[in-house]
Amino acid sequence: MSQRITRREFFQRAGAGALGLTAASLSSRGENPRPSADRPPNIIFILADDLGYGDLGCYGQRLIKTPHLDRMAAEGMRFTQAYAASTVCAPSRCGLMTGLHMGHAWIRGNQRIPLRPEDLTVAELLKATGYATGIIGKWGLGEPGTTGVPNLQGFDYWFGYLNQRRAHSYYPEYVWENTERFAIPENAGGRRGVYIHDLFTDRALWFLEEHRDRPFFLYLAYTVPHANNELGRETGNGMEVPDYGPYADRDWPEPEKGFAAMVHRLDRDVGPSLGPPSRVGNRRTDDRLFLQRQRSSSGGGPRSGLLRQQRSASGDQARSL
Repeated sequence: MSQRITRREFFQRAGAGALGLTAASLSSRGENPRPSADRPPNIIFILADDLGYGDLGCYGQRLIKTPHLDRMAAEGMRFTQAYAASTVCAPSRCGLMTGLHMGHAWIRGNQRIPLRPEDLTVAELLKATGYATGIIGKWGLGEPGTTGVPNLQGFDYWFGYLNQRRAHSYYPEYVWENTERFAIPENAGGRRGVYIHDLFTDRALWFLEEHRDRPFFLYLAYTVPHANNELGRETGNGMEVPDYGPYADRDWPEPEKGFAAMVHRLDRDVGPSLGPPSRVGNRRTDDRLFLQRQRSSSGGGPRSGLLRQQRSASGDQARSL
């Protein structure tokens, strides 16, 4: 008599088998330095928020320089027909974590509905095969005390924003570390002492080093270059960044310079800071995926068209390297 299994059990068994078969196949062909069957690849999944298709040099941008991401694209693969699951934050991230489109996903809008215990995430699947799992950045799939917090959805370590609206601020007074608030006293009382993107990068590097001797999955969900919508409505410029970097002397509107500076910071940090792969994880091969989740500019972001005219796509598309 056949035994019925749940969707969760099916994907856990299938995932474990697929990882083993892939590694064994590579090993049998003598391809080095690909991992052997008992040493699966590390996975670093980097997500940029509100970064458009045409905002990177590898997709035609000419005014903003992104040499590290361009190199990743040149040396890897580009998935030019990947689309976000939805037009707004939470359901897009729900689709990424569960693999479900909006006809089946539990979260279909930004109403702060948490993931349920029965929702299977990629982190749970990988954890069941022996991976250390971590998320740093923006979650948006469960508020404090709900079933949707990352530590209940397959992640061993969590650091960042639970709430996507709080993630608009780049100088928060606190973020979450696992189930506890992590205070940032340098930002108390409206001070601007710690830029959260830089702290996310530091924590990501810590996670990679902490788990260098075992397979790991890191979901690095950066918030740049999303605008601080509230600041944008108040001042007209929501591109909250410590400085304009190499674009400070450009004759551009302030939001355009801020956007370019955010993209510059992103490219800087996913370049030499997180690579090359052979430097991380006890010299095992890392699989790195970079995904851009785009929507139309709003909330104090670029509006003049100066940079937008360099972009070759609009609407809610995601592009992967």
